This record gives sequence, structure tokens and C-alpha cells, in this order.
Amino acid sequence: MDVRTVFFYVFAVLLLFAAVRVITARNPVHAVLYLIFAFSQAAGIWLLLRAEFLAILLVMVYLGAVMVLFLFVVMMLDVRIERMQGQFKKQWPVALLIFAFVVGQMIAVLWVGFPTTDAAGEAIALDPDYNNTRQLGMLMYSEYVLPIQVAGVILLVGMIAAIALTLRRRDDTKIIDPSLQIHVKAQDRLRIVQMEPVRAPAGDDEATQAAGDAAQEEKKS
Repeated sequence: MDVRTVFFYVFAVLLLFAAVRVITARNPVHAVLYLIFAFSQAAGIWLLLRAEFLAILLVMVYLGAVMVLFLFVVMMLDVRIERMQGQFKKQWPVALLIFAFVVGQMIAVLWVGFPTTDAAGEAIALDPDYNNTRQLGMLMYSEYVLPIQVAGVILLVGMIAAIALTLRRRDDTKIIDPSLQIHVKAQDRLRIVQMEPVRAPAGDDEATQAAGDAAQEEKKS
């Protein structure tokens, strides 16, 4: 067993542990942190498989942007853990079935192993100038150009929908336009109205005077 195999098993065990903790952690923030840890271990496995470009994308895009955004959203939301636990307990049979299926797939892949020969039985040898990023780009824009375009359109529609939902006008918020405040005129905000003087009735004057005299006497006392 060489050093690469040891690192592969270490990354795989840590990845499985983090993945299990993602769905079993009671605190949603801890679940997101375990998911970040799982992505980092997956990036290490991709490095061992000489998929450096995918590993860098996983670290930069998911760990650097998406998962940090998930962490902020989960921390700001008021998540009721008791309700989530009740729903999770109802889905135990389906979860166990999916878990067994995934474990069976992993065992089959590890049992068979990765092919080292082609269809003719000859050993697969990589060119010294082999570039993983270049080969991935050639496949994306030649054989898989239609799925890539469909995925791009779906992401664009999702982004436009998120912007539309965020920028919609709400009745419970006050929108302030700075340009309208700057160009405001005095006559638009202040209007002077002339009113005729009104004299109070005699009875009211006497009551007011009596109240004033009583207040002065209290101050003196």
C-alpha cells in the first residue's frame, strides 16, 4: 500500500463521517460546517485522481461562495429543530434505502476498481503533456454542449427569478428615492394657510383664568 492509497482511504473515511454528520447533526449551523468539511475531503480525493481543475472549482465555488452563503442564511433564519426532527423520523425507511443503495455502489466500484487498460487490453498511458483542464473543456463544448447550454439557461432563469422576488415592491416597507429628496421644493412640502382669528367664549376664558390662578397658588405654596 503506497502513500496515495493511504491518503485516499483517509479522505474517504473523513468524507463519509462528514456526510453522515450532515444529516444527523441537530444544529443546522453544525450541519453546514460538516458539509463544508465534506467538500474539502472530496476536493482532496479529486486531487489524488489528477482532477486538479475540478478540485480547485470545488474549493473556490462551493467552499468559497455557496457554502458560506448557506451558512449565513442558516444562521439568520429561525429554524425550528424540533419540527425538522419530527419530519426526519418519518423518512427513516427511505433514508436507509438510499443509504444502502449508495453504499452498494461504492462497494461495487471499490471491488471492481478503476480500469487500467482500454478495450483492446492495452495499458492506458497518458501523454506527458496531458492537460486535464483542456480535455474537460473539449468535452464540455463538443460532446456535452447541449446539456451545458440547458444547465446555463436553467441557472439564468433561477437567477432572474431570485432577483425578481427580491426587488418586488412590498407594502410593509418604506421606499426612499434620494433623487426625489434632493430635487424637492419648499412649496411642495410647506403650504401657508391664512385663517381668521377665533375668539374663545367668555365662559372658557374665565375657566382658563381660574385654572391658571390655581396653578400659580400651588407653585407659591
